[in-house]
Amino acid sequence: MDATTAIPTDLPAAAAVARRDAAVRAAVAQGVVGERAPVAALLDVVGIRRSAAALRSAFAEVTAAPVLHAFAVKAAPLVPVLRLLRKSGIGAEAASPGELALARAAGVKPSHTVLDSPAKTPAELRQALALGIAVNADNPQELARLDTLTRSAPTRSAIGLRVNPQTGAGSIGALSTATATSKFGVGLRDTGAREWIVRAFLDRPWLTRLHTHSGSQGVPLDLLAEGVRQVYELAEEINHLAGRRQIDTIDIGGGLPVNFDSDSETPTFSTYARLLQRTVPGLLDGRYALVTEFGRSLLAKHGTIVARVEYTKAAGNRRIAITHAGAQVAARTVYAPESWPLRIAAYDTEGRPKTGGAVAQDVAGPACFAGDLLAENRPLPLLEPGDIAAALDTGAYYFAHHYAYNSLARPGIHGFASGTDGQVRFATIRSPQTVEEIVAESGGEHLRTLDVL
Repeated sequence: MDATTAIPTDLPAAAAVARRDAAVRAAVAQGVVGERAPVAALLDVVGIRRSAAALRSAFAEVTAAPVLHAFAVKAAPLVPVLRLLRKSGIGAEAASPGELALARAAGVKPSHTVLDSPAKTPAELRQALALGIAVNADNPQELARLDTLTRSAPTRSAIGLRVNPQTGAGSIGALSTATATSKFGVGLRDTGAREWIVRAFLDRPWLTRLHTHSGSQGVPLDLLAEGVRQVYELAEEINHLAGRRQIDTIDIGGGLPVNFDSDSETPTFSTYARLLQRTVPGLLDGRYALVTEFGRSLLAKHGTIVARVEYTKAAGNRRIAITHAGAQVAARTVYAPESWPLRIAAYDTEGRPKTGGAVAQDVAGPACFAGDLLAENRPLPLLEPGDIAAALDTGAYYFAHHYAYNSLARPGIHGFASGTDGQVRFATIRSPQTVEEIVAESGGEHLRTLDVL
């Protein structure tokens, strides 16, 4: 999983590597990362725009029906990123009041927003229905709640029901949403469930969408497509029994896995769209509008964590590089390294890719527990104090999801792109957290409140 200076064989990946290398060097030169900012996160704006365009193009090639691509906000809950995606034709899929607020702050229209969550409160539902945000009910009790709310006030919201096709798990159990006992949606294969779903739709003319999300990291594409096929067949059955096209939209979720082994962006959105065309041709014949909810596959490859190497040493004859990036920015890798290994790239003190023979070494973070490792026994050019260790493919579910162990500060997040003069320019997405902000967030303004108890 180490990243070397070898040029990828495909041109888009080679271009992405060149942009990343230029950005790391510029980040060092401009003080984005260094002694005063020992860890920072970089997002490739050009790469994000290209991924958004690739997603839209992939589905436009297989269906003439309307498609809303709603970015899964949980993958990168950052307002400027949501705005960038909005301007690239991508909406928002939210799963909490906070995520809804972020999408609204980014200017995402209610008609381009979808609310999903297994635990929506009455207040959340009322707000979504008042704004005209699409809602996918998770379970019969929520659907009953929506019965009451839709009777009490008219709404422009499209309303659907989430169905779990129960097609099975991928290689990462914690992320597998289509298992027999998943907490999400109505289990399609449970006794009596299919009949209940059909009746739920026939009794509710305003229920016009079916939703499924059977994919995630570690889930094979064929299994993902099979889940979509089963929900499509359910839609066909409901429409036949209704005698009309009651279900007009199918939300196929997201979950396209990401290649963390190289710079190549595989599988592509086009590969998945063509697989759906072969597996579920009726879905794409123009009768159904679609919603997608991709997150990781849009952002992961375009993010890099850059961290200054503070010290190096050896223990048990193994080299260790102590850096400023660990569990606080890469919790999944630190706590589940087998499921979430990251490639590490080594740069010198000026931000240039390091060369030389590979030496097995640990790349450790700053947190005070032994397992705080970005990489263990990883062959890399020998890291020295002042060098930069870069954790690649971290644009989703990493630095945007800070873990406040040891009260470590949230790092600054910076978008980058080259100007017409070829110089790399940075724009702040999220400012570095100050120690004063850490104190305030930790109850500093309530210093004496316990004195009276």
